[in-house]
Amino acid sequence: MRKCIVLFLLGFYSIAVYAHPMPSSVVKLSVLDSYIKGEAKMPLPELESALGHPIASVNTALFTSYFINHIQAVSKSGEWHTTIQSITTNDAQDEAVGKYRQVIVQFTLTPANVNDLRTFTFKYDAIIHQVVTHKALIYIEQDWNNGIQNESGARQAGIIGMDIASGKIYPLQVSLEEGSAWKGFKNMLQLGMRHIKEGTDHLLFLIVLLLPAMLLPEKKEWGKFGGITYSVTNLLKIVTAFTIGHSITLLLGAMGWVRLPGQPVEVLIAVSILVSAAHAMHPIFPRREIFVAGGFGLIHGLAFASVIANLDLGVRQLVLSVLGFNLGIEIMQLLVIIMIVPWLMLLSVNPGYKWFRIGASLLAVVAACGWITERLTIEPNIITTIVDKITPYAGWIILLLMAVSITIYLVKMLSRKTALS
Repeated sequence: MRKCIVLFLLGFYSIAVYAHPMPSSVVKLSVLDSYIKGEAKMPLPELESALGHPIASVNTALFTSYFINHIQAVSKSGEWHTTIQSITTNDAQDEAVGKYRQVIVQFTLTPANVNDLRTFTFKYDAIIHQVVTHKALIYIEQDWNNGIQNESGARQAGIIGMDIASGKIYPLQVSLEEGSAWKGFKNMLQLGMRHIKEGTDHLLFLIVLLLPAMLLPEKKEWGKFGGITYSVTNLLKIVTAFTIGHSITLLLGAMGWVRLPGQPVEVLIAVSILVSAAHAMHPIFPRREIFVAGGFGLIHGLAFASVIANLDLGVRQLVLSVLGFNLGIEIMQLLVIIMIVPWLMLLSVNPGYKWFRIGASLLAVVAACGWITERLTIEPNIITTIVDKITPYAGWIILLLMAVSITIYLVKMLSRKTALS
């Protein structure tokens, strides 16, 4: 009875100190080849309540020891080894509380036997051991074998909190499905397809580069339609060059052999759209498109690689991930080209294609300028906002392109028949 009263008073005190209860801690676990990587985020005021005094700095040996004692795991092979990688603080926002400081703990849990990685007991009681109203939400953020990746969203594994009736903190029993290499590979393939589907800038570069691909350069201007054989050959060369370029840097970047900061890479991708749009309006590098496609493909591949590099995978999983992700990119890229190129070819046999090509290129220039500005200032602007709103209607735009090109072609054929008769 006395224990329950004490727990109630502690809980009442923690609520009274703050007008609104602070957010729960959030713990995300990533299951890797031989250990589990984790991240715990917790409100600094709640940690101060648990320790009974203000905290000036968390980057000390005292806090490393504290979190080692309160973040643990155990399995049938015994206790796991806990390592605290870093402890930092930053500002966070909550709808009820508003702005507050939070503590971020990066840690690893290593079992004696790697076979225990999928079934273990997670013992977490940071803050909870003193602040009885506090809870920790536990998520599995990454589990390659089961197709759980950072981008596809974490799955909640459970909640750890104090059981008021018993005054005990029960650990979380984690039991993950075995999964398979096929499931992981399939998820990476789908991730590659989704990355291109949502990567408007990657597709826009390639599409704009293809706008004049079926035209013959004549006296520093784009001339007439070069014929089906010429067009298809030229298109295949450009697409293949882009594929080879991004595949090289995707592999090198994913392996960690080539790394560039994300911001300049994203800016260069927007610049590549500017260059391809300028070329579509006026031949800057006629008959050399494959070199431009391959060169800028190297830049685009670095952006693709950042998705896989952040997963921190083992060698086997990394190889399968690169293969699956790249295959997904190629499938989606090919689908988009198949849906667009035939209608561009139909339009390109008409004199009016010049104005369509210039108009589409100017729109690409505007979008590229918006992306460059956004990526340099880290602030969205009216152009990128409009692009984001238009992107979901890409399918309808392709249908409109198809309808217009077929209509123009049929009108032209009828005009010829009428003239002959």
